Amino acid sequence: MTNNSNFDLEQRTFIFAKAVRSYCKKVSPNIANIQDIKQVTRSSGSVAANYIEANESLSKADFVFRIKICRKEAKETKLWLNLIDIQDKPELNETKNKLIDEAQQLTLIFNSIVKKSS
Repeated sequence: MTNNSNFDLEQRTFIFAKAVRSYCKKVSPNIANIQDIKQVTRSSGSVAANYIEANESLSKADFVFRIKICRKEAKETKLWLNLIDIQDKPELNETKNKLIDEAQQLTLIFNSIVKKSS
């Protein structure tokens, strides 16, 4: 990987985490949503943070381990996004679907990195 591609994915994961937070601010805060929002905020931020950690890894094994965490957190983010109830705000469906798609794309990217690094 070149530094440019590392930066691009660092930026992409950062933008993803910010977009999730922006979406969550628009969701109605009922009891279930509050808990799911806390979880999705953590997991989306973890994708970005662990990717930065992977780029600063001390060994190939550490790099692969961190990328696997990124993949796991991206999958988890997708779960939490699907659990958040927006029935009262159908206008959020498009944003929700875009975020779910981005979580899936990141999962596939991290899966590819793991396969190429193993």
